Amino acid sequence: MKPLKILDRYIIRKFIATFVVALLLIIAIVIVVDLSESIQGFLDRKVPVGRIITGYYLNFIPYFVNLFIPLFTFISVIFFTSKLSGNSEIIAMSNGGMSFYRMLYPYLVTIVLLGSVSFYMDNFLIPKTSRNMMIFKEQYVSRQVRSKDMDIHIRLSPSTYAYVHFWDVDNGMGYSFRYEHMNAKGVDYQLSAQTIHWDSVAQQWNLHQYCKRWFNGTEERFEQGSRLDTVLPLKVSDLVYVKHGAEIMTTPQIRRYVQVERARGSDTIKAYEVELQRRMTGPVSVLILTIVGVCVSSRKTREGIGLHLLVGLVITFSFVLLQQMSQVFAVYGGVSPLLSVWIPDFIYGILCVVLVFTTPK
Repeated sequence: MKPLKILDRYIIRKFIATFVVALLLIIAIVIVVDLSESIQGFLDRKVPVGRIITGYYLNFIPYFVNLFIPLFTFISVIFFTSKLSGNSEIIAMSNGGMSFYRMLYPYLVTIVLLGSVSFYMDNFLIPKTSRNMMIFKEQYVSRQVRSKDMDIHIRLSPSTYAYVHFWDVDNGMGYSFRYEHMNAKGVDYQLSAQTIHWDSVAQQWNLHQYCKRWFNGTEERFEQGSRLDTVLPLKVSDLVYVKHGAEIMTTPQIRRYVQVERARGSDTIKAYEVELQRRMTGPVSVLILTIVGVCVSSRKTREGIGLHLLVGLVITFSFVLLQQMSQVFAVYGGVSPLLSVWIPDFIYGILCVVLVFTTPK
């Protein structure tokens, strides 16, 4: 890494100061708007002020900080680079022998810093704060964890299946349970029960009014009883729906979840794969938007900063729109998550390269 010169530190200081001020302003606006919408609900449910601050807003702020990092990085670059250009400071740098590529160096240093912060928040911090938010909303706002639809069918592995007619989240109880193991000829083992309950202390399932059946060709034997404590490859999380489930899992947890569900043959992992790829694209998106912003705003124009901001906003919102569309196509359109999520970065990466080589130097 090259040592930073006075001019490098000057650009980095301008970059970070503009970014922090812009981010603080938008976060303050978001908090005020959210509080105005939520305060009546908090008062109706008599939520303690301390709980609102620690349980809600301290977990609310990191999410929006990370959400706005790419957008306000780009806007900050456009804003302060346009001012440098308008004040003829970029012309002075060029006359002093600094090339355009050398001028990008302090921008890249700052982007490595902001990209690292964004990567850490997206992959490790935000899932934890989102989980805390979920706990707060579950307690005071609305139900975030609920039973899946009636008649829950689960493929536990290529040869084992489970069925629960209904899962009662409040009581942790399932009704009309059936577990089956298959071989090449069909079902060779079946376990059924009127009710099933998860014992979190003993880490096992309690089955009531159960019946076991073994099948061997035309032969069948069975065993029945009033209670059976057993271990099954079934988790409570298989029976419930968690709102925004992928967002409350860290990246290592998503990787393990996808690996387990893929081994089961599950076809419900698309949203998790999309979330995983989205987190990987974050720092790359920040890098691309920053370089595009420098190329757009380093040109001195008569229209000044207004034109630069207009062009910057058009580029930013078209990029965000393309990102959202690609994620929807990845989940519901049968497109590969890896390909679909990275398409916006690929397209704007090409735009970035073109602008770098065509920007007047």
